[in-house]
Amino acid sequence: MSPSLDTRALNRATLARQLLLDRAGIPVLDAVAHLGGLQAQEPQEPFVGLWSRLRAFDPTVLSDLLVGRSVVRTHLMRRTVHLVTADDALAWRARHGTMLRQRVLGTYRRELDGTDLDELAAAGRAVMADGEPRSMTGLARALADRWPTPGPRALGEMLVAALVPMAQLPPRGLWRTKAGVRNVPLSSWLGREIDPPSPDGSDPVGQALVRRYLAAFGPAASADLRAWCGLAGLPAAVAAIREELVTFRNEHGRELLDLPGAPRPDPDTPAPVRFLPAFDNAILGYHDRRRIIDDAHRGLSVAGARVVLVDGRVAATWSVKAGTVTVTPLRRFSRADRTAVAEQGRALASFLADHADNADDDSHRVRIAASPG
Repeated sequence: MSPSLDTRALNRATLARQLLLDRAGIPVLDAVAHLGGLQAQEPQEPFVGLWSRLRAFDPTVLSDLLVGRSVVRTHLMRRTVHLVTADDALAWRARHGTMLRQRVLGTYRRELDGTDLDELAAAGRAVMADGEPRSMTGLARALADRWPTPGPRALGEMLVAALVPMAQLPPRGLWRTKAGVRNVPLSSWLGREIDPPSPDGSDPVGQALVRRYLAAFGPAASADLRAWCGLAGLPAAVAAIREELVTFRNEHGRELLDLPGAPRPDPDTPAPVRFLPAFDNAILGYHDRRRIIDDAHRGLSVAGARVVLVDGRVAATWSVKAGTVTVTPLRRFSRADRTAVAEQGRALASFLADHADNADDDSHRVRIAASPG
């Protein structure tokens, strides 16, 4: 019988893997790689995610990595925009292709009914071959005469999110920069071709995804892996490397997989307050999210709420306006909780502040609302 891990033990393992137990002193590029990318449809959110995870995080370093093409913004896991390393984008994109098509069809099946997707993909690549960056709407309009029925939204989503692997160009995603989405083919932006599927029918990419997921999220169930990447066809990859793995059971008897040498801290390890951005994969990267968020609050992460971890669990939401971070508790805070949240909130406010303000005293930059009840 596999050893059992309770919810608190899983929580501390997650915090350790996600670099949320202790801020890590590793390069930004290494952190993006370790995390398997950061969900990034809201362009500024990854900066907070990395600030919460890295010591002395300098946001301009991440911007420089984007401009230097070492990291890239692209549709990948779950058909959402992720910020991933260039190496991972090229290695993983082909493995996600079928899932991306299916997910777009799940939204636009009626509009795209009867459309030859391979023909559409070829036409999209031909338009993009001129090297001109285009918006989703611009690409769809270029093909609208040939495919008038689906409409520009369905055509654009299918082309940009699924059929033609794309990179979103800077300045989209740069620190404190607002910019629209301009797409170019991923391979032309990175100067390398996307890795093709394995010719012998094996799945080395799937196996690598399992290992990488467990390194950043384990111990976890196969359903959690599927929730993170959106890929349904990974049971064979799990089976192929199962002898490498160790197994546990959660409190409900579900099997959890893990890498044998990965950190699983003592459940009593103190967990510092951490502010997480919208759509952080520390929450969304699981099917069973009870290790980090109560079922009653599960919808917050899907809705894009920014949350605060207290003792390792989602205990509040936060927002920022005019330089002030406002924290809204979801449960009663002790005096020690409020002190710790205020301290970390002031640090976040300082990070987010426009330094041209030259404020002498930032103590007013955090406001903690009354606890419920």
